[in-house]
Amino acid sequence: MPRAVRRITPAAVPLDVMAASWVLALEGENKSPHTIGSYRNSVRALARFLGEYATTDVTAAQLRAFLAAELERTHPRTGRKLSPASAAVHYRNLRVFFGWLAAEEPSLMPASPMAGVGKPQVPARRKPPFSEDELRALLRSCSGASFCDRRDTAIMRVLIDTGMRISGLAGLRYVHGEPEKCDIQLGQRLAVIRLKGGDETAVPLGRKAVAAVDRYRRARVLHPQAASGWLWLSPKGQLTTWGARHMLARRASEAGVSGMQPHRFRRTFAHDWLEAGGTEHDLMKITGWKTRDMIDVYAGELAAERARAAHARLSPGDRL
Repeated sequence: MPRAVRRITPAAVPLDVMAASWVLALEGENKSPHTIGSYRNSVRALARFLGEYATTDVTAAQLRAFLAAELERTHPRTGRKLSPASAAVHYRNLRVFFGWLAAEEPSLMPASPMAGVGKPQVPARRKPPFSEDELRALLRSCSGASFCDRRDTAIMRVLIDTGMRISGLAGLRYVHGEPEKCDIQLGQRLAVIRLKGGDETAVPLGRKAVAAVDRYRRARVLHPQAASGWLWLSPKGQLTTWGARHMLARRASEAGVSGMQPHRFRRTFAHDWLEAGGTEHDLMKITGWKTRDMIDVYAGELAAERARAAHARLSPGDRL
């Protein structure tokens, strides 16, 4: 790596020391473990790249060199080039880290070095929602009567019906006979989920989702870990976020559905909601989005498709 000239500053501190304090600050802000992990990984990747130069004396030139190397990095086993999105994630995370450091410790870092670093260009990639045939195939893959079939059907139905994040789904609580400790309120057809930052919101459930969760709940009573306090159970207790991801990947493989990512349920829900005539305001309430920007993130790509479908229904010329 070409090294930029270091500023000679007696107060330089290793980045990993500052990163440890940053993690504590993020935990104090109640950031999600996933978000904190992503932030931490970016600082660690930068520190590995810089080696002995990984201090608060880091320069914009060194940061540009790191991001350029990320754009060219390959998978250690397959040798295939990694997605440019990896560099974009590091760019975003490091902007936050160095912005925090400059605000907290101006004597060490009077200004963020990221101010002189341009954002990596990431080619836009099509991220299609699930088709109805794919969703039906996923449901057929767990249509049996076993405990796992009931659980996985209920999970699929909730994801299809709400588009909730997989972390929110995995964090649903349930204690039999104690409604105040239950995040699923079947009588009201609601699920209470925790959003990024710790906010809670009540998400409506459809009739089929409620019936699927109730069917799973009846089997759950007999599970050895029924007292765990979590709605979704694995043999050892709570079905974690990663356990849910693994389950979805396995069911997708069984169903012949490619490109399984939990966020595709969120993208599909947003697209289907708007295509069916649902309002953006209601979509934001259901998903817990605080800005309209998230609609563009999850449903903006298919806006032209929805516009064509709307024109087919509303064409002024066809009425004449």
